[in-house]
Amino acid sequence: MTAFSKQWVQHNQVGIYAVGVVLAIAVGLGLPSASSVLEPLINPVLAVLLYVTFLEIPFVRIRRAFRNGRFMAVALGMNFVVVPVVVFGLTRFLPQEPVILVGVFMVLLTPCIDYVITFTELAGGDAEQITAATPALMLIQLLLLPLYLWLFMGQQVAEFIEAGPFIEAFVIIIALPLTLAWVTEYWAERSERGAQWQDTMGWLPVPMMGATLFVVIASQLPRVQDSIGQIASVVPVYVAFLVIMPLLGRLVAGLLGMDAGESRALVFTSVTRNSLVILPLALALPSGYALAPAVVVTQTLVELTGMVVLTRVVPAWLIPDSPDQFLDLDVGRSD
Repeated sequence: MTAFSKQWVQHNQVGIYAVGVVLAIAVGLGLPSASSVLEPLINPVLAVLLYVTFLEIPFVRIRRAFRNGRFMAVALGMNFVVVPVVVFGLTRFLPQEPVILVGVFMVLLTPCIDYVITFTELAGGDAEQITAATPALMLIQLLLLPLYLWLFMGQQVAEFIEAGPFIEAFVIIIALPLTLAWVTEYWAERSERGAQWQDTMGWLPVPMMGATLFVVIASQLPRVQDSIGQIASVVPVYVAFLVIMPLLGRLVAGLLGMDAGESRALVFTSVTRNSLVILPLALALPSGYALAPAVVVTQTLVELTGMVVLTRVVPAWLIPDSPDQFLDLDVGRSD
């Protein structure tokens, strides 16, 4: 294995993800019975994905990123103040059916904590800031999602969201991988074998993302296939979200005078959603809400398509390296 090969994997990661999605669609449509085998693998592959993802950024740099209180505050404000307002407005255009709305709210109100790091890096953003914000984003969404569901849909639906599945998801998918990544980096600093292990793990983020997409989509596609007519209405809302949030993120970043790396990080944390992590919670809903996981998976497919565009548009047009080339969204900025 050579540095060139690793660089090739990183450079072609979007293509690798696309292969994973295509294979998942083939398996999901051709072997729908495979979903019962693949579904139990969702949490384990997510945990491994986050472990190797957390290893990508040294924790000493994450500690420095935590000192950037401004970015942390703005990221939280965008995700838990601005996004809920946008989502509530967009869902007014959907059929007011609880089974549809609960899936849309669950996925759009929860900021991404996994592949947002990858896409931020791909767009040349400050992935350290995103990684530093991940624990806070996850904890706050655990607390606020039931509240937002109650506000937007009523107490009956909010009562279905129990703390247990969220706590389990946090421990298995976030806390455990984060702890193991810290232990691994500590080991690597003091042992040649540990350093070799960390170097080997450095090959895995892109393949693991492809594997995660394969497992999630192949296991859930039969749900989407059986209900395609009902869930088609959510696609325009997801597309609109992909358009609106980058523009709002860019506007806020410009008003605060953020540099290009921070601005791109803010855009991607504002637009990417927690579909893969929220899926186990959607699967735990009562039988009357069996369509909710399909609505969540649909968002995954729309978002991944959008990321192919945004990872190119954001650095090239919306937030280029030179501030003078920024899309002119800054309110009141003098020339």
